[in-house]
Amino acid sequence: MTIDKIYVLQKQYFLQDETFDISFRKNALKKLYDAIEKYENAIVEGLYKDLGKSREESYMSEIGIVKMEISHMLKHVEKYARKQYVSTPFAQFPATSYTQAVPYGNVLVMSPWNYPFLLTIDPLVCSIAAGNTTILKPSPDSPHTNQIMKKIITEIFDEKYVAFIEGGIEEANLLLSKKFDFVFFTGSILTGRQVMKRCAEHLCPLVLELGGKSPCIVDETADLALSAKRIVFGKYLNCGQTCVAPDYVLIHRSQKDTFIEKVKEEILKQYGNDVFHNTKYGKIVNEKHYERLMHLIDQKKVVYGGKGNIGKLQIEPTIMDGVTWSDRIMQEEIFGPVLPILIYDDFNAIIQQLKTMPHPLALYLFSKDHCHIKMIEKQLIYGGGCINDTIIHLASTSLGFGGVGDSGMGSYHGKKGFDAFSHTKSIVNKKCWLDLPMRYASYQNKIYNWLIRFFLK
Repeated sequence: MTIDKIYVLQKQYFLQDETFDISFRKNALKKLYDAIEKYENAIVEGLYKDLGKSREESYMSEIGIVKMEISHMLKHVEKYARKQYVSTPFAQFPATSYTQAVPYGNVLVMSPWNYPFLLTIDPLVCSIAAGNTTILKPSPDSPHTNQIMKKIITEIFDEKYVAFIEGGIEEANLLLSKKFDFVFFTGSILTGRQVMKRCAEHLCPLVLELGGKSPCIVDETADLALSAKRIVFGKYLNCGQTCVAPDYVLIHRSQKDTFIEKVKEEILKQYGNDVFHNTKYGKIVNEKHYERLMHLIDQKKVVYGGKGNIGKLQIEPTIMDGVTWSDRIMQEEIFGPVLPILIYDDFNAIIQQLKTMPHPLALYLFSKDHCHIKMIEKQLIYGGGCINDTIIHLASTSLGFGGVGDSGMGSYHGKKGFDAFSHTKSIVNKKCWLDLPMRYASYQNKIYNWLIRFFLK
């Protein structure tokens, strides 16, 4: 079926109001959950072929998170969809006030290749829970995962409700030429700008989940062994192709040498001394990104790793020391298994510097200093992050996940996800048994004027 035909069918189907029914939404979510369990092995195989992900990593960072999101929505969607009563000003007596969440309507979800299953299906879960129809447009750079996702979607959903569109730029442009009611995009900053421009033509609301250079600060009080362990996990997960991976480390000068040794030890513990023969270590998505990363590595500053295997599209977990802000690797988001180390002497000075930089999607601080922790919490603007850990904040249905400024706008997961795919109406239900005259013209009565001032203080 063509994109034009699917778009028209979804417009027509939404007007039938079937998706407004909560039991309909829950039934769709249950179908999706059951299909994921049925095809789990095939999903794992697709992720391995596309990104070299192991079964354990695939479940931990993609499949398990999606199942958790579905379970959360099944448990809470009725509550989220109910009227939410709020207080009413006395001047509006007698009346009740409430908000009511309703679906936007016809939704477009555009997803990237680095976590192809998670970043396609997780937004779909939120869209279904909120009562929308949905068109999914994944990246063409994850063809094997796309194949199994398409099988799942076409097997359990009619295209008038949820559709899966494959293809590249031509298909993406055609979709963006349509007037959707809501667009959810995950991907690069450059493409995000283009998506936002296209949505602006239709005054279409959207959420942008982008990226950027997410800092990781290690101060003098940090537990270096534990810090290294958790940073290695966050940095080299999915071969560094994670939007919230620690992009670079800022470490106090006095701790740098010890920290680097701890990081080396952790890489050996977690990945072994020959990652090219480690079946649990992933790969770069394609040759283009492989070449880009290899050109970012300055071999003169490599203190660990640095080698690549183009045949396997793999790059060793790499550490670069002596890096400065002007180095090439600091001019763009790395999105690969290369960790630059920068030093600082004054924590306050580094905070001031970070304030002037684009707002990152994530920020991480390893510290036992409560003053430093408060500064990170209150003075810097970033999407989200962790204290004394990395990555894990995105795997919670209790926390919204999203960026700010250059790293995106809007957030999702759990209640935030339901809200992102819903329009929340504000309603006052005014009673008819009493009609106070003070608000009506001609405003000549002094008592009424006094009452207005009194009630609207």
